[in-house]
Amino acid sequence: MARPLRNPRPAREAPWSWAAAGAVLGLAGALVLFAPARWLTAGVDRATGGQLLLTDARGTLWGGSAQLVLTGGAGSTDAAALPGRVTWTLRPRWDGVLARVRPECCSREPIEVRAHWRVGGVRAVVADGLSEWPAHVTTGLGTPWNTLQLDGDLQLRTQGLSVEWIAGRLAIAGRAELMALRVASRLSTLRPMGSYRMTLQGGTPATLAVDTLDGSLQLSGTGQWVGSRLRFNGEASAAPEREAALANLLNIIGRRSGTRSLISIG
Repeated sequence: MARPLRNPRPAREAPWSWAAAGAVLGLAGALVLFAPARWLTAGVDRATGGQLLLTDARGTLWGGSAQLVLTGGAGSTDAAALPGRVTWTLRPRWDGVLARVRPECCSREPIEVRAHWRVGGVRAVVADGLSEWPAHVTTGLGTPWNTLQLDGDLQLRTQGLSVEWIAGRLAIAGRAELMALRVASRLSTLRPMGSYRMTLQGGTPATLAVDTLDGSLQLSGTGQWVGSRLRFNGEASAAPEREAALANLLNIIGRRSGTRSLISIG
């Protein structure tokens, strides 16, 4: 008796199944590899509550450029763009991503940040470096910066700096120092008012200190992070011969107590 013929159809279907799976994987890989830069812009917008925007984005998620704009967040009409463009490259790693970001106006070398995923959070490590920023872009951040309208030069230096977010708590290690040089404000006819240093020191807890390098406006204060919130107390005062020129500014930046203005955050 002749054997019944087997149905050859499954044998012909198998190659097509593998081909379809390969096409899907190839398409997914191409989509990730050539992901548009707007994927990054959307992520930065969400992560910063709309206070940092990347506009006119060009290139891909992994390498591109954009205009960096500082804003007051959702509902704010304040905005200020950083001069020039910001370029970036992203390189995925088994435990996170390596980012190199270079603002054309403010840093000769790319600023390197390594992000490491953690259970319930992320840790970002910033490479040591020095960058210089124009103070006037802080106007875009809304209140109180839009009132102060600062001018001057900002120099940021980082040393062993890392920031970790775990379960809503902030942990900072290393050091960052911000020098605000030849600072002026539209609230005072005195130009400049002075130069200042802000020092962020990591630890448990991390601390922030402000002191005056020189100038007629004297600033000082200290603070620390509790959870993810900064609690800061400081004071401002004017040199005796400059009280009239700085009176309007002192009335706005804190609560007046005699010749001093008391500053409290958190």
